[in-house]
Amino acid sequence: MRIVGGRFRGKLLTAPEGRDEVRPTSDRAREAVFNVLLHRFQGRNGFMLSESRVLDVFAGTGALGLEALSRGARHVTFLERGPQALQALKANIRSMRADAECAVIAGDALKPPQARQPVSLVFLDPPYAQPLCSPVLTALAEKGWLAPGAVAVAETARDAEAVVPPGFTVVDTRDYGKARVTFLVWQGSGISPA
Repeated sequence: MRIVGGRFRGKLLTAPEGRDEVRPTSDRAREAVFNVLLHRFQGRNGFMLSESRVLDVFAGTGALGLEALSRGARHVTFLERGPQALQALKANIRSMRADAECAVIAGDALKPPQARQPVSLVFLDPPYAQPLCSPVLTALAEKGWLAPGAVAVAETARDAEAVVPPGFTVVDTRDYGKARVTFLVWQGSGISPA
C-alpha cells in the first residue's frame, strides 16, 4: 500500500499485522475517490483540496488523510482508537515528515472532542459490519467539526444501508469492488452544534 499521488507519491505505508484492526482503502479506490473530489467538487461551494483542513475518522494507517495532504491539503486531523492502528498511523506520519501538518486524536468517533477549527473534508472508513457513518457524522456536526459545505466521503460495504444523516445531501455514490463510497455535502441544517 502506497500514496498514489502528489508530493508523497510512491511512499509506502506501514499497516498493522493482520486485518482485525485495519482494512485499508485500496490504492485503486483511493485514486478514484480523489479523482471524484478533484473533478466533481473542486471549486464547488468554495471547496479547494489545496486549501482544505481534513478529518480522517477511523483513520487506520492514515492512507486517506495522508493522500489528501500529499495532494495539497493544509492540515489533517486523524481520529483513531485502535492501539496498533495508532502506532502504524504515527509511523506513517513520521515517515512522510508531516508532523507539523498533522494531529492525531486517540478516541471514539461516536464521542469526538469539540472541534478547535472546522474542516472542509471528512473521510470515514468504519468497520463494514457496523453502521457507523450516519451517527458519526451527526456527532461530528454536533461538536462543530464541519464547515458549511464540507464534503464527507463515507466508505461502507456495497450492500450496506444508505448513509444520509440529517443536514447532509448525498451528491454521488460509487462502487469499488466490495466497497461503496458515498459523497455527501454538509448543508449545516438539522443539527445544532453542542
